Amino acid sequence: MVSYHRTELAVILSLYGRMVAVGEWRDYGISSQQQVAIFSIFRHTSENPVYRIEKRPKLANKQGIYCVIGMNGQVLKRGRDLKTVLSVLERKMIRAVSS
Repeated sequence: MVSYHRTELAVILSLYGRMVAVGEWRDYGISSQQQVAIFSIFRHTSENPVYRIEKRPKLANKQGIYCVIGMNGQVLKRGRDLKTVLSVLERKMIRAVSS
């Protein structure tokens, strides 16, 4: 069973907290499965997730262990470093604050 480590969750929840503060995100969900751990981000509780942050250890040597997926299923960023992968969402936060 794949799950997030405490240090990984600290990085994700730090970004999540900032996005909640600017009013972009409202809820999240975490699921652990056999091959993947998923942190789902919701704009409203009853919707489909706006973003999914996935951890897939089997892809560590190929595309990278972490991946951010948009609402339409498009892979926004992949990589081995969680902070680098989450930078795609940081840019969206800058746009949300400046507008």
